[in-house]
Amino acid sequence: MHVLLMTLLVIVALALIVVVLLQSGSSAGLSGAISGGAEQLFGKQKARGLDLVLQRVTIVLAVLFFVLAILVVKF
Repeated sequence: MHVLLMTLLVIVALALIVVVLLQSGSSAGLSGAISGGAEQLFGKQKARGLDLVLQRVTIVLAVLFFVLAILVVKF
């Protein structure tokens, strides 16, 4: 059981790394750092298409990662 959980944890961790690296940055350069946060805060830029899918996959993988990590510690 422990070996199975550890294997799943490693696979989910690698998938999470890949998905995060595939996502585009929310701001580019110094001008994006100044104005990009405000635009995202008030919802002027909405995620569409592939960005939305990657965002949702990231959330699912992150939750799965934490659940598996807790289960590995328990067993």
